[in-house]
Amino acid sequence: MPVRMDKVTLVAFSSIVIALLVMGLKYAAYLATGSVALFSDALESIVNLVTALAAFWAIQVSRKPADNDHQFGHHKAEYFAAVLEGVLIVVAALLIARQAWISYNLHLTPENTMQGLAINAVATAINGAWALYLFRFGRRRRSPAFIAEAWHLTSDVISSVGVIIGLVLVVITGWTVLDPLVAVIVAVNILWSGWKVIRDSVSGLMDEAVSRSVDTEIRTIIAAEAEGALEVHDLRTRSAGRATFIEFHLVVPGSMSVAAAHAICDRIEVALMKAVEGAEVSIHVEPEAEAQHHGVLVL
Repeated sequence: MPVRMDKVTLVAFSSIVIALLVMGLKYAAYLATGSVALFSDALESIVNLVTALAAFWAIQVSRKPADNDHQFGHHKAEYFAAVLEGVLIVVAALLIARQAWISYNLHLTPENTMQGLAINAVATAINGAWALYLFRFGRRRRSPAFIAEAWHLTSDVISSVGVIIGLVLVVITGWTVLDPLVAVIVAVNILWSGWKVIRDSVSGLMDEAVSRSVDTEIRTIIAAEAEGALEVHDLRTRSAGRATFIEFHLVVPGSMSVAAAHAICDRIEVALMKAVEGAEVSIHVEPEAEAQHHGVLVL
């Protein structure tokens, strides 16, 4: 009986297949021409494959339910994959720069340029279409691994377009120095992409709070749904992959029953979970003597 994949697993597996296809096409383009610029593009495709494999692993781990050893879940696994992607991008950029220097010193001249460009253009189109899909899918699922992979593919597409333009100029002008020069430009672009992926991933690992707009939305919802309470204070948030952890203190009249206070908490929690995908809400109920008169005031 065939094994059925859910949508997330299917997309992650498809990234591996597409990375293999694109890597094969770009390496064929390099073999046909001997161009160091096309070599740089092929080398980055190897990184694409490794990052697709890392994303596949991380997504499977992040979706595991909480257990005794990981009582808050496995959401942050995706950030580790994203950091790995960023590091590999940087390594690829350094290797490309090294190969460009070798090509410049040896005065290597590309051959069969138009044939190689045609193959590379097909691979670039595939990467571009898949990057757009991953952006939409990753943002909808709030997946750091998919978004990091989409950014990486986008940098690859930009690099590939630069390679194509550079090699067309080589054909038109006969200036072979443009081949290693384009490779260096590709390397710099990849370095920037790698830095961005690492920076965003480290922010997630450091329990960065939600954006200001989401924080405002959370405060508005709490104020609207906390009828019967007196005050909310010490509101804190943090993001971990697809999960958003929200915690705060809810001050209620000292005479209020536990059941009534619990009903207010339930109402707030339901509203937050509807508005903020993946919300994990923790509310600490306090009597009015604990009021601090700051934070989200509920009148």
